[in-house]
Amino acid sequence: MTETVVSTESVSPESVSIESVSTESLDGSVAVQAVKIAGDDAELPEDRFSNREMSWLNFNARVLALAEDRQQPLLERMKFLSIFASNLDEFYMVRVAGLKRRLEMGLGVRSADGLTIRETLVMISERSRELVARHARCFGSDIEPALAAEGIRILSWGHLDDHQQQALTEYFHAKVFPVLTPLAVDPAHPFPYISGLSLNLAVLVREPGSELDKFARVKVPNNVPRFVTVDRTAESAGFLPLEELIAAHLSALFPGMQIVQHHLFRVTRNTDFEVEEDRDEDLLQALERELVRRRFGPAVRLEVAENIADEVLDLLTSEIDVQPEEVLRVPGLLDLTALWQVYDVDRPALKEKPFVPATHPRFVDGETPKSVFATLREGDVLVHHPYESFATSVQRFIEQAAADPNVLAIKQTLYRTSGDSPIVDALIDAAQAGKQVMALVEIKARFDEQANIKWARALERAGCHVVYGLVGLKTHCKTSLVVRQEGASLRRYAHIGTGNYHPKTARLYEDLGLFTADEKICADLTDLFNVLTGYSRQTEYRTLLVAPQGLRPGLLTRIEREIDNAKAGKSSSIQIKCNHLVDETLIDALYRASRAGVRVELMVRTFCTIKAGVPGLSENITVRSILGRFLEHSRIFYFANDGQPEYWIGSADMMHRNLDRRVEVLTQVTGANTEQLRTTLDLAFDPQTTAWELQPDDQWVRRGGGNKSVDYQQVLLTRLAARGA
Repeated sequence: MTETVVSTESVSPESVSIESVSTESLDGSVAVQAVKIAGDDAELPEDRFSNREMSWLNFNARVLALAEDRQQPLLERMKFLSIFASNLDEFYMVRVAGLKRRLEMGLGVRSADGLTIRETLVMISERSRELVARHARCFGSDIEPALAAEGIRILSWGHLDDHQQQALTEYFHAKVFPVLTPLAVDPAHPFPYISGLSLNLAVLVREPGSELDKFARVKVPNNVPRFVTVDRTAESAGFLPLEELIAAHLSALFPGMQIVQHHLFRVTRNTDFEVEEDRDEDLLQALERELVRRRFGPAVRLEVAENIADEVLDLLTSEIDVQPEEVLRVPGLLDLTALWQVYDVDRPALKEKPFVPATHPRFVDGETPKSVFATLREGDVLVHHPYESFATSVQRFIEQAAADPNVLAIKQTLYRTSGDSPIVDALIDAAQAGKQVMALVEIKARFDEQANIKWARALERAGCHVVYGLVGLKTHCKTSLVVRQEGASLRRYAHIGTGNYHPKTARLYEDLGLFTADEKICADLTDLFNVLTGYSRQTEYRTLLVAPQGLRPGLLTRIEREIDNAKAGKSSSIQIKCNHLVDETLIDALYRASRAGVRVELMVRTFCTIKAGVPGLSENITVRSILGRFLEHSRIFYFANDGQPEYWIGSADMMHRNLDRRVEVLTQVTGANTEQLRTTLDLAFDPQTTAWELQPDDQWVRRGGGNKSVDYQQVLLTRLAARGA
């Protein structure tokens, strides 16, 4: 284990001594399983970690609970059904697929909670069946009837009158039939490849006068709307699932044959892959090769209609090569991710009230936008998305830099961005105007690889210097640096955020961003960009905490300081808001802080393997999870520090991959901007704020919802909108 020194002005790293025992984790990383902090010899119990995969399934259960919550607007409830389905798809494509791959390779290392991979897969299968049944029941027995009562109907072919059937038959022959390709299965036609997440009809047909059934597969095209509009007015809307339309016209695909039966099915495949970066000379070409192979990953789940015939299911499981425990029988509609299409109906009374993000008051003078650079010369600015506008802060920062003749250089990291990205357009404009533009495009960002390859090539064609990061590491930090000529000297301006430079998700994801002209921060970013683009091996920074070398030690140092303060009778507390908390080293440090009397409050959205409120281990640890209209995405770290509090924000979650295999950045927020973080954290941990709380038995219990409950996101929306008015 490499020893790393983190240089800061306020904390001495020599105060921490770490002894660790390492083992290979489920995702192939080296995970620290135990940590011993100097001065605390107490043994921690072996069962101190929860199962990571079950923690994720519990998170998705909380998403499902929002769909079940009748206090939510009806179409928002339906939206959460779609999000649940999409989440579960990705869980199988990545997490379950990774577990299965490691099992096949014989890398059966137990997880931190002590379970084998097989035991974990059994738990996943059982819990998934329970959640899928609950998901289908919520739609079929609750939301679908409620939609019908509002005039929004999901219809079957038998529900249509003659006029509607005739109109849709014409639509079928004009728009659908030409793109369908029925594939027979017989000695001359092998079983076709079933692409991941595609909907398919398994059809049994029979020759007239024969008793022998023949199998054929018909793929439901994904380039035709899943829900065909039957009728639509201001008061009502009727939709027919595309598979129903195809099933009603199977005779057109198999003329002269008797249609015996048909059943819908869907396959989920392993979409994870690895690129051997130290072997491949051209990372871009290597990644493109792997993206082609991704389509042909092994199956990890087979979803079938609940009433599927046994003989058809036996054929599918055999040909697709899935085990019985990998089969999910789904009542009602398959693939509820498509409900987003129904969500688009124009029924504002059934949705959350729309809002317009406020412009941060520092960036405007009355109705007139101010120069971002002039504003930052007066002091740092902290913005909070989506309550405060991405377009009038982050986007304007890059666009003003691109248009400003005094700007000499722009350096930018891009992990994910939109298909019509104004950020990329501004960088292209800057390069074409003769500025030095460096863009680090992370082409290994999962599920955005193809889009990022496209952006990388577009930027290169415009004259930008494009790099893909460091071998073996993903560049996940959200940073931008602008160099500007001001008189006889150069001045640097920076943005460090918790979210991607993505204007569309900035309307849905909750994130923070710090704009600054602080010389030390800007100097650190200059050094970091030199690491990312050149051969610099710098690991120490003036003010920033940077992974993979310095972030975990920096956090451990601060946790240890809180422990020392608690033991000395000084004020001490820790508050952390993050997406994921699974790093065993940091969890162990938080357990030791709890034992020392440090109050530890955690707000964790998804993966969480720490145990809360366990006697003798974590009495002083509370864990909350807030889900709602916006995806909680920011990371905030607060340390009381005996009356000299520290606040940090950045891109890193408390996971092995973030701390060991990614370039991540945390920056300290100081001055008046800490007041905003303080009120945000106070609200998040207020007992009256509606949230889920983690119990000692790993169950999550929802608190709030009564007359005195507080909606965290609505309060922030109201508060920050008023500030920007």
